[in-house]
Amino acid sequence: MKNIGIIGAGTMGVGIAQVAATAGCKVVLFDANAPQIDKALSGLEKTLQKLVEKAKISQEKATEIRTNIIKGEALQDLKDSDLVIEAIIENKDIKTKVFTELETYVSDDCIIGSNTSSISITSLGAELKKPERFIGIHFFNPAPLMPLVEVIPSLLTEKSLPEKIYNLMKEWGKIPVIAKDIPGFIVNRIARPYYGEGLRIVEENIATPEQVDDAMRTLGNFKMGPFELMDLIGVDVNFAVTTTVYKDYFYDPKYKPSLLQQRMAEAKLHGRKTGKGFYDYSEGAEKKVAQKDDVLYQQIFLRIISMLINEAVEAKRLGIANDEDIELAMQKGVNYPKGLLAWGKEIGYSKISETLQNLYGEYQEERYRQSPLLRKI
Repeated sequence: MKNIGIIGAGTMGVGIAQVAATAGCKVVLFDANAPQIDKALSGLEKTLQKLVEKAKISQEKATEIRTNIIKGEALQDLKDSDLVIEAIIENKDIKTKVFTELETYVSDDCIIGSNTSSISITSLGAELKKPERFIGIHFFNPAPLMPLVEVIPSLLTEKSLPEKIYNLMKEWGKIPVIAKDIPGFIVNRIARPYYGEGLRIVEENIATPEQVDDAMRTLGNFKMGPFELMDLIGVDVNFAVTTTVYKDYFYDPKYKPSLLQQRMAEAKLHGRKTGKGFYDYSEGAEKKVAQKDDVLYQQIFLRIISMLINEAVEAKRLGIANDEDIELAMQKGVNYPKGLLAWGKEIGYSKISETLQNLYGEYQEERYRQSPLLRKI
């Protein structure tokens, strides 16, 4: 698979193009909005030059990477691709329309992949004439830096295809994991409580965003707290993923979105990209400092980590991925300092169970129900 087509020249699309080109593949980058391709390639040239200046790559390698990527004028320009990866807006109807048109141009042997983070791979591929060629290939942002790639076969994907893509991702220098086609796959399913429980704590005036973030950094050794991370990802994007997972799980209370986050999204307080989210990123803005409280911090950390570990245990129970891939996915996909299953063992699964039981007793909500496996391990 040396000829790669990328649909979508946004941050993810050009990032994936860079990864493929670095691995020596010839890449055709297409976007329905033609000026976006020029903008993306111009940005890539600056990125590559910075890498040269920092001695991360040679000037020759930078030139090779850039030369390996050409601009596609129309979707038809992807016709010679061995693999096409779509990285456009998270909208099922728009994606399937693109896939069905693409299928009229590419060969029968061409593999079609989607970088979707939350839409069912089975539902996207089902519209194709050859759904067996379709698979989820989910990179994490920024694609050139984040090592994890989730490989997600649909119910209709040809049985040998996941292994082919798994091996290709290794050739591209990535760390692949194979996941079941369930809402959120591995990372976005298991990670939901990191944001959701943080939001719940703030909504109830138990703590401020600064305190929640500080607690998770200092006690959990997370690189970023949930509110810092939501501002980086985009409050609107994070809310959209949560909403999709919630709907796709038939409105399971465990994944219920936050009203606070919805209001933030409506107000266009999207975080870094708009200059203001849970924190103010405007020039000269005063950075809020958390009021430290050791007892409160311990409560925050134990509540959030217990919810995360419970999700990891449930993923294990349901066979969403094997233990090794669950641990790998959370460490390499969202930079968790430890694997959650190992973390549960370290804290003590009985302590996690007790914490969730206390939360359930206090709130009487299904949100805090335990995985049936949690009490047994």
